Amino acid sequence: MYLFGTAADKKPQKIAFLLIPGFSMLCFSSALEPLRAANMKVGEKLYEWKLYSITGKTVKASNEMELNVDAELGDDETIPTLIVCASYDVDKSYTEKLASILRKLRSKGTEFGGMDAGSEVLAKVGLLDGYKATVHWENFEGFTETYPNIQTELDLYVVDRNRFTCGGGTTSLDMMLQLIRVQHGLKLSTDVADVFIYQRFREGNNPQRLASDNPQIRKNKILTTAIETMEENVETPYLIPELAQEIGSTVRELERLFKKYLKTSPATYYRNLRLDVAQRLLKQTDFSILDIAIRCGFNSATSFARSYRGRFGQSPRTSRRII
Repeated sequence: MYLFGTAADKKPQKIAFLLIPGFSMLCFSSALEPLRAANMKVGEKLYEWKLYSITGKTVKASNEMELNVDAELGDDETIPTLIVCASYDVDKSYTEKLASILRKLRSKGTEFGGMDAGSEVLAKVGLLDGYKATVHWENFEGFTETYPNIQTELDLYVVDRNRFTCGGGTTSLDMMLQLIRVQHGLKLSTDVADVFIYQRFREGNNPQRLASDNPQIRKNKILTTAIETMEENVETPYLIPELAQEIGSTVRELERLFKKYLKTSPATYYRNLRLDVAQRLLKQTDFSILDIAIRCGFNSATSFARSYRGRFGQSPRTSRRII
């Protein structure tokens, strides 16, 4: 069973972290601390972890702090799950010996995760070929072009069968809260989030950055203005011809730009933006479903529910109930 399966098949779940020199301490801590907190909350060892480095010696993080590890990574151990933690200067640490070890672990059934540039390490070895994955937004364009066999998503985190990746920073906290939620239930996941005064669950398919902040999009004034106008007009949305006229463009031009840069149509992007706002309101407020529908530009609870189910695979009422 995959780590992100329907429930933990045994206790404790053994998770190993491979620390690559220059790794992000924030990203690593945000992944490890939820596991510790889960153990503390239930009073038993749900999770057990072990730290590895390439050499077995201490590893210096990007903030210059050095961290002791338990062992050198070798191919002679049984490691159910290995998470690669990396950030800067991945190429300096990557060797064919490391690649050989990771491939040997794959042959023994190891499940792999990548945090921040850890995804690049896995990609170099070929361990993400045929999978969906994500990487830090700063590396997204280069990663996508370098590894065409990977379906790269600019999401907070991505889980695809026995591979899971996150973009870095606090996205590892979101990913681990999801792991705890899947394996041990919403209550424990919420209790762990409360330990860190973390008052919301960010779903994996949320973007790492607002689209209008994407460097490629920022360069295009028409596209940037269109997105900003959409973001400012959620409750009373424009029709696309009206939007085009408002920003001094044409429907044809908007269709071309959205397809090129966002792989979708203006209407679909606008609707999804409004639905994303609705999902956040469901999670963070006590507004009625009808009130949320109206606030997000839908003229009835029925049309809102239909669109919401199409995007998220469940009704707004069900979504609110499982939060």
